[in-house]
Amino acid sequence: QLQLVESGGGLVQPGESLRLSCKASGFTSDYYAIGWFRQAPGKGRTGVSCFETCSSSGYCGAYYADSAKGRFTISRGDAENTVHLQMDNLKPEDTATYYCGIAFQKLVGTRCLHVHNMAAWGEGTLVGVSS
Repeated sequence: QLQLVESGGGLVQPGESLRLSCKASGFTSDYYAIGWFRQAPGKGRTGVSCFETCSSSGYCGAYYADSAKGRFTISRGDAENTVHLQMDNLKPEDTATYYCGIAFQKLVGTRCLHVHNMAAWGEGTLVGVSS
């Protein structure tokens, strides 16, 4: 059964950092797109950062929403099918529930940031940024 589990959320002050993790399991394909999305209270879900569809053992292009560029970094974990999101210099507007999404279709470039392209989601982890 396909499953994504996020962790690492919390409440921090502006300027601080958090590292989110996502562990995906229950599938055999080594060719997929995976990324981070967020949903602020009362708003729709939007893409934050993602890896385009590729083999997890090869080079994977990473893409960022404008709001994440220069502050967030997506990376592959050492464990199989894991991905991290390092979030630095957090701002109050980053407050949201962060979701990990995965897709098994070919998504090139920023298409992996599109919510409707994802096939499955985790339950999310809450990030709060407040002084």
